[in-house]
Amino acid sequence: MSTAEEIAKAAKAAFEDSQLVQAEERVNALKYICDALEANKTAILAANTEDLKAAQVEVDAGRMSESLLKRLDLNKGDKWDSMLQGVLDVANLPDPTGIVSYAKELDDGLELYRVSCPIGVLLVIFEARPEVVVNIAALAIKSGNAPILKGGKESNATTQLLAQAIASGLAQSSLPSTYVQTIQTRAEVSSLLSLDKYIDLVIPRGSNSLVRSIQNNTRIPVMGHADGLCSVYLDESADLEKAVRVVVDSKTDYPSACNSTETLLVHESLVSTIWPKVAQALLAANVRLLCDGPTLSSIHSISPPPQNISLASPASPEAYTTEHLTLVLAVRAVPSLADAIKHINSHSSHHTDSIVTESQAAASAFVRGVDSAGTFVNASTRFADGFRYGFGTEVGISTGRIHSRGPVGLEGLVIYKYMLRSTGDKGHIVGEFGAGKKQYKHAQIANARLPF
Repeated sequence: MSTAEEIAKAAKAAFEDSQLVQAEERVNALKYICDALEANKTAILAANTEDLKAAQVEVDAGRMSESLLKRLDLNKGDKWDSMLQGVLDVANLPDPTGIVSYAKELDDGLELYRVSCPIGVLLVIFEARPEVVVNIAALAIKSGNAPILKGGKESNATTQLLAQAIASGLAQSSLPSTYVQTIQTRAEVSSLLSLDKYIDLVIPRGSNSLVRSIQNNTRIPVMGHADGLCSVYLDESADLEKAVRVVVDSKTDYPSACNSTETLLVHESLVSTIWPKVAQALLAANVRLLCDGPTLSSIHSISPPPQNISLASPASPEAYTTEHLTLVLAVRAVPSLADAIKHINSHSSHHTDSIVTESQAAASAFVRGVDSAGTFVNASTRFADGFRYGFGTEVGISTGRIHSRGPVGLEGLVIYKYMLRSTGDKGHIVGEFGAGKKQYKHAQIANARLPF
């Protein structure tokens, strides 16, 4: 069995060896992987069923949350087909590498280019969702990065078979066999987090405790989010139908997702008008409402009493800083748009927040004033997703402010380098420039394309 350092060294070597592999070969590798996954579908889903059975025991014993169990299920709905389609979508996306974003002629025959390139070796650590192995492997391969993947123990059987299928597909390609690697233990993670010589970026995808632990135990840059504390604000000009549709979908479409809404802010002028209708729709959907005084009183004033009125109760201060990940929603009335923005910026995790409004001025103030990776107008927070954004799939959500923010797709997995080319007969040297000598032209190169 390889040690953590051997795994990291192998990943670095595979990354370096892959840099001369053509983009078409990376696309071919993704298609081989997709075929291998489909060929092993029956065994993979059977392993997932066993993981689910073991996880249910943990849930029944109170050692695992119901939301984590739901994320584990690869058999649910169209998740399998969506996973494979995500690989093909990534394969069909434009190559994110080799793109020129800056081109200047510094002197006659001296050209400078800023060119997108892969980051390097990625250590990706995630919980529960076994399809993340495939999602991230696809994004990493397409963007030219070499990933080391660690799934949660609750999905161990599933992820092992997924990894084997990925390896089988890779074996048919020209990429190194160690280009995508998986690890199984926490001890390996701890060791890898110290190997900043080989690993360039850590991407944690999971609970608050997982992300915080990684951030506090490595010198390697970390990209990710700890919480998904999303909010919807009903502005004083909100339309009733839009309010009901956006709020209910944001909370109930997939409550255990990080882009599910956890807090609803209601303008005071709507507490006795639009809010009761929204509350009735939420209660009918079995959402437990943790309300402040005004919004709770409004619910109890409805006649006849709404269905499931027992699900409405007073909110504690902690309700507005909790990622519930279930059918629970904290509700608060606010006197103004400015107060809504202030509440979100001080309570949220800067993930995704939405306003329901008919006012262009209010919409403009909200999307600019809220300091989150995603700010929406009249749309469900559930749209914050790499697949829905057209990224094919995503490596995760970043709530940081460096390099990449929001759903991280291919563009979030590339950085850039500067390439300088002299075509002068004698080359170029700095000593020829300065006072009384040649001056830099810094002339824009029109319609620049990389000449190498």
